[in-house]
Amino acid sequence: MTLRLILTRHAKSDWDNPLETDHQRRLNPRGTRAAPLIGRWMADKGYLPQDALVSDATRTRETFALLSTQLPQMPVRFEPALYHACPDVMLRALRTAKAPTVLMIGHNPGIAALAAMLLRQRVTHPAFNQYPTCATLVAEFDAENWAAVDYDTGTALDFVVPRELE
Repeated sequence: MTLRLILTRHAKSDWDNPLETDHQRRLNPRGTRAAPLIGRWMADKGYLPQDALVSDATRTRETFALLSTQLPQMPVRFEPALYHACPDVMLRALRTAKAPTVLMIGHNPGIAALAAMLLRQRVTHPAFNQYPTCATLVAEFDAENWAAVDYDTGTALDFVVPRELE
């Protein structure tokens, strides 16, 4: 069976409100423009998630809300454990997924590290190592279920950053 993971870093967030905690930071105007662009790109390419695992931070929730307006409706789980998670925690959450195509939205540095660790071969895109805000990797795995997915088993299908879509 082929499983597909769409791994997205949250869109650009706002640092202007000193009263907000990091967890409460919202998207800035650039982020609110970028997230729907990524959603439209996913829809145009046929990368249609059937389930979503999203950090419970405000900026990841907003990224999902804006991105998903361009996609068919899907169930979403807002996971506190994904907030600034390391790759092992993110992989553990992914292994609980049931749908064949899963969208995961998280934070750097964990999401960039997870993307690199999941793939057999690194992506040659110049922005892959930085994994800028709203960067999105689409990877496939030849596995019976998500519990069987491990590091160094994925194949990259696509990678994009929002500025390429503007």
